[in-house]
Amino acid sequence: MPIRIGFVGIGWIAGTHMDALSQLEDAQPIAFCDLDSERAERAAARFGGRAYTDWRTMLNAEPLDALYICLPPHAHDGVEIAAAERGIHLFVEKPVARDLDYARRVEEAIQKAGVICSVGYHFRYYGATERAKERLQGLPVLMVKGAWDGGMPTGTLWWRKHALSGGQQVEQTTHIFDLARYLVGEIVEVFTFSQNNPALLHHPDGDVNVADVVCLKFANGAVGVITDTNGLHAPGEVGLKVYTPERVVEVSWGRMVETEANRKEEYHSRDNPYLRESEAFLTAIRTGDRSQIRCDYSDAMRTLAVTLAADESGRKGSLLTIG
Repeated sequence: MPIRIGFVGIGWIAGTHMDALSQLEDAQPIAFCDLDSERAERAAARFGGRAYTDWRTMLNAEPLDALYICLPPHAHDGVEIAAAERGIHLFVEKPVARDLDYARRVEEAIQKAGVICSVGYHFRYYGATERAKERLQGLPVLMVKGAWDGGMPTGTLWWRKHALSGGQQVEQTTHIFDLARYLVGEIVEVFTFSQNNPALLHHPDGDVNVADVVCLKFANGAVGVITDTNGLHAPGEVGLKVYTPERVVEVSWGRMVETEANRKEEYHSRDNPYLRESEAFLTAIRTGDRSQIRCDYSDAMRTLAVTLAADESGRKGSLLTIG
């Protein structure tokens, strides 16, 4: 039986998920919702489905098994709760919300309904990340260094508005915070220094920080730092480096570098993490086996809590503990 799929939000990341689903025989995208009717209609034409501009109308009209929610942080307005109450399984893009109060309500609805939910932290699905996790297993971690250093996405007004996106830490660098949690453990304290000079932003109408340095403490005693900037006009870097007494492991886009005293190994995975996360999600729907899903909603909420705390710390200039 095909798995009937709907989409809410038809931006770039939704297109990436559609490309992945087009490679899976049991995936049948049938309904597409976006405030921009032309985008919804283009997606519907691609798959022979139907276009909508209101998700409520779509949920009432369509017999969906699963729903991909690809919305900006501020635009989550109850669709997850309504879908869960209908027994529709959820794939939610990161970050899952703009604030924890909303995320907690969604988590409660998901748990009450018993539906499957996967969250799009695709870095977890790279083979290189798998290999890094294996190589770090059981080792004491001294320190972590992470970065998402680059330029500001163009053509996306909400991204550069703090009230809408939460800033770079919440919307983009969340991938690096999540990798740190996935490979090292829970983050329990943060302290952030921020550069918020509006003259350095690429867009004069923006109000997000142009750079952040976040100091971290992990529950296992490890310490770390994660940096981000959206102000570069030159190449930056994206990735996470984990230091143990005998081994340093670095991960980035499908790449892992492992360094020891007399050995250095570089490993590249050629897999498509977006395809792998959709395969895991649909397998869970089809079989009930959720073991291949690497980030569920509750797990993603913990990453959201860290990034929100990091942003708040920079604005208050204080150390924050994450409960």
